Amino acid sequence: MITNKEYKEKYTPEQIANKLKQVEEFEAKYGKSLRTKAIRKWCESIEYRKREWEFRQATLNLFNFNNRNRIYK
Repeated sequence: MITNKEYKEKYTPEQIANKLKQVEEFEAKYGKSLRTKAIRKWCESIEYRKREWEFRQATLNLFNFNNRNRIYK
């Protein structure tokens, strides 16, 4: 089962800018971490967001494929 085949930007530029501002404030208060580095990269790169979306789609498709014969109640 393939869900969406094409990446569409889900967030507005304002939402992304707000998230980047939150990351900057967090880093100023607590210092940098791998998590803030990843979020910063996500905010600054549309290619990174696209690859992250493709990874989530592949994970979902793999889950659906592996559980296609199970019935959840």
